[in-house]
Amino acid sequence: MVVFLIIYSCSLSLPTSPAPIFFLLLSVSSLFPFLLILPWQASSQQLKFTTSDSCDRIKDEFQFLQAQYHSLKLECDKLASEKSEMQRHYIMYYEMSYGLNIEMHKQAEIVKRLNGICAQVLPYLSQEQQLQAHQLSQLQGLALPMTPLPLGLSQPALPAVTTSSGLFSLSSILASQAQLAKEEKASRDGADSHRDDDGDKAYSFHVAADGQMQPVPFPPDALLGPGIPRHARQIHTLNHGEVVCAVTISTSTRQVYTGGKGCVKVWDISQPGSKSPMAQLDCLNRDNYIRSCKILPDGRTLIVGGEASTLSIWDLATPTPRIKAELTSSAPACYALAISPDNKVCFSCCSDGNIVVWDLHNQTLVRQFQGHTDGASCIDISNDGTKLWTGGLDNTVRCWDLREGRQLQQHDFTSQIFSLGYCPTGEWLAVGMESSNVEVLHVSKPDKYQLHLHESCVLSLKFASCGKWFVSTGKDNLLNAWRTPYGASIFQSKESSSVLSCDVSPDDKYIVTGSGDKKATVYEVVY
Repeated sequence: MVVFLIIYSCSLSLPTSPAPIFFLLLSVSSLFPFLLILPWQASSQQLKFTTSDSCDRIKDEFQFLQAQYHSLKLECDKLASEKSEMQRHYIMYYEMSYGLNIEMHKQAEIVKRLNGICAQVLPYLSQEQQLQAHQLSQLQGLALPMTPLPLGLSQPALPAVTTSSGLFSLSSILASQAQLAKEEKASRDGADSHRDDDGDKAYSFHVAADGQMQPVPFPPDALLGPGIPRHARQIHTLNHGEVVCAVTISTSTRQVYTGGKGCVKVWDISQPGSKSPMAQLDCLNRDNYIRSCKILPDGRTLIVGGEASTLSIWDLATPTPRIKAELTSSAPACYALAISPDNKVCFSCCSDGNIVVWDLHNQTLVRQFQGHTDGASCIDISNDGTKLWTGGLDNTVRCWDLREGRQLQQHDFTSQIFSLGYCPTGEWLAVGMESSNVEVLHVSKPDKYQLHLHESCVLSLKFASCGKWFVSTGKDNLLNAWRTPYGASIFQSKESSSVLSCDVSPDDKYIVTGSGDKKATVYEVVY
């Protein structure tokens, strides 16, 4: 401080020329070198200090932002986990509510039918019994009509078994009672035993070798993973003009073939927009329905069977498709067809119960498998071509050894078999029944699954090529997609009429169905 005062006082007494001041500063700096800081040196040191401070501040801000990023990332991961959990719960609750809805409709139908039977039986009871029944119905909240007999008239006799007049014959009443007793027992068993952990009705059950049924707890990835579709989107409606009993889709997925009354129509689905058939193949007689049609993988040959004793083999490679051969059997109708993996042999399910084996190259009958005591309704073949599976109206599913030409297995059911499919990649066989159940059997073990989403008979069934899922259709207008083998419901589509037939494209990207409202529907499978 003293030095600065000396310099300041000297500067007041010296002339304004800068030279003396400069020499004075040099003298002071020689005496006190640490006190002399030139202006440009001070500015440089101050700038250096400011840059370092800014870098530190930027570093602190970066670390703070990085900490915030990690915190937000953890929050996002937590929200994603919660979203997955909520989706799983949503699917579970949806399945529960659907099962409860089905159960409620079943119970309402049972009550309605019981009321009807009671109303029919009451007139044949005595006055005292009618009064007791009326009092009991009032206690239980039922509306049973009182139908007392007019005074002076005797008790009416039960109608004879042979008569066909009247609203109810004795046989029909007894049959209805037996059926209702069966339904009541099944319903009671379902209400008492077949509940899942949350107390709600399930639709998929595992059936053990001893017949015990337990609801299936689906694994977490039941509806997830590669190859499992999310839903199916309708992309084309093909107005065939008659009830469509048979459908198939080509390997190239460009053409769909729909079989109706007396003809098969060919459709190009490769382009969007309204559709009209590319060609019409007149088969069988004009008034007979096509029941099955199969196209060979090369897309050059189509085989058609139906309500006639002949199978038609069509050459599709010519500019105009033509019949190149007809195969005639002794049966009046063919219900289903299957082609061997090497495309050399055709199998036809006949209405007389026989399975006819045809040599496609020579167009000759090779052999017949006999065993079904009623019509053989459905068929599928294993991927290695060694086993054939057939279902029949005699309530049986049979397995045939194609190398030895004999029956290997027989599975007996309490309902007629309308459809079946063999899993391409596993040891599972899915069976669709007249009773509305779908059963998935293990071909070498007693284990099986029973699925209860259809409300009426299951008319067609088809596995995807990947084997991870399959579809079934029914008289209840439903297309159901199931997870193999335990039957978790993947998606469901409701059509406007009974869905009689279905097929899945070889690449698992399309589903085509044929229905009773004279059209076929093409769906795109969305993954």
